[in-house]
Amino acid sequence: MVDHRKSRFAATDERLRGMREADYYGGVVVDPMPVTSDEEVTFLYYGLLANDGADQVYMHCGYGNPKNWEQIQDIRMEKTARGWAKTLPIEDKGRFNFCFKDSANNWDNNNGINWTFEIHNG
Repeated sequence: MVDHRKSRFAATDERLRGMREADYYGGVVVDPMPVTSDEEVTFLYYGLLANDGADQVYMHCGYGNPKNWEQIQDIRMEKTARGWAKTLPIEDKGRFNFCFKDSANNWDNNNGINWTFEIHNG
């Protein structure tokens, strides 16, 4: 059960509801699209790890070439009624790359190709 009093994503959050209803393949929704530099972007994950009952999900992410990430970090996502969510500011670094892992170190990397988005300049 998710305690929404502690969540920045309320149970009635229309944005997350709309994102979840999009029902994208792989269980990953990014909003807004296109990903634009110096804007906050919300990521919603309801894929493999979420469906397998992960107690915590982390977004493993970085910038640049999809085969050679830079500024790599693991960001703790927040459990919501719609899946795991996180809102991040996006820097102008060419591409934003990410995948997911849980607290047991199980990974969802989109069948080895990760997720990657070109970052647009306004």
